[in-house]
Amino acid sequence: MILDLGRFGAHSGTGVWRTVYSPEWVEAANHFSGWCRKSGLAVHQDAVGNVWGRLEGKEAGPSIVSGSHIDSQTPGGRYDGALGAIAALVAIDALNKQFGRPRRTLEVLALCEEEGSRFAAASLWGSRAITDCIERHELDELVDDDDVSIGQAMKDAGLDPNALATAERNDIGAFIELHIEQGPVLEAEDLAVGLVTAINGLRHYRIELTGEANHAGAFPMDSRRDPMAGFAEIASGVISTAERWGRPAVTTVGQVRVEPNLPAIIPAKITFMIDVRHPGPDALKRLYALHETLIHEVANRRGLEVKISVVEDQVPLVCHPEIVTAIKAAAEDQGVQLGALSSGGSHDTQQMSKLARAGMIFVRSKDGRSHTPEEFSSIPDIVASIKVLAGTLYRLAYL
Repeated sequence: MILDLGRFGAHSGTGVWRTVYSPEWVEAANHFSGWCRKSGLAVHQDAVGNVWGRLEGKEAGPSIVSGSHIDSQTPGGRYDGALGAIAALVAIDALNKQFGRPRRTLEVLALCEEEGSRFAAASLWGSRAITDCIERHELDELVDDDDVSIGQAMKDAGLDPNALATAERNDIGAFIELHIEQGPVLEAEDLAVGLVTAINGLRHYRIELTGEANHAGAFPMDSRRDPMAGFAEIASGVISTAERWGRPAVTTVGQVRVEPNLPAIIPAKITFMIDVRHPGPDALKRLYALHETLIHEVANRRGLEVKISVVEDQVPLVCHPEIVTAIKAAAEDQGVQLGALSSGGSHDTQQMSKLARAGMIFVRSKDGRSHTPEEFSSIPDIVASIKVLAGTLYRLAYL
């Protein structure tokens, strides 16, 4: 199933390039819908394109939902996101075959545009629609690199952006997401499966430092308003702060634009992004404050104009204790040893926690790789993780 879904948007031999609402994504969503129907599930696609497969319960009440996203990075791998959707379907199919209808309704969910790889500001789009966290103006204002709005892309994929409100759900009791770890912790501990205790909060800053362009040879160092010097000091400083704090604090400077970008000219302007993450709410606020203080101090001292914009802001999530307990019990029942860790990446689980008890299960990533065609998780590790997922769903939906 992993290799089969990986055919849609296949890239770089082992990778996938499958952005939301592209023809490749539409084909993948339709293919996943077909799998759900073959498993006897009632299938529908909501207004933003999330695919739902439903196994009706014997009793009324909130659904127990599991799944993940099927869009990818550009390029990404076959496992990130897609494995979680496949795992949910495999687990629910096995439960249905072995135990029949559950007491509580079980649902498989294949989400859309978790990555934000086509529409950068639209990450968690599918789960944001479910939790009623999309503003209608975003349909026109969020555009891709070809200046196509996300609303138009939805229309091109056969969806109706005017029906956005119909994607909202308020009848979900629990959400469990299985996902590859995307890091080296489980591999270092020689464990196949991890229990996620918390998910990092994050903030993406866009920083603009403006100085004055001048000749690289003729203008004295002590008279310069050099934004590159300011950038170098800030980048080194924020990274060093996270290094001094140690795990699980992380800070990354991953995008820089220099104007003008020439070897013999002092730049006039540097624009760059800072990604800051930590699973502790109070610790994260302190880390933000330290970084912002440094940025202002360096800019003032060097005579630079500074503009700080927060382009993404997600609060940390402590996974729901009832879901954590159910995952632990299921792992013990299945004889699977769990590692406990926080998630460095953000996930739809954070958004879904706004309406449901939420938790996550991690699968070991070979060499800690992810967001690359080289990402890989072995079938034995995947099977172990699905056993834990199925056992968790059994406890929540059948007992």
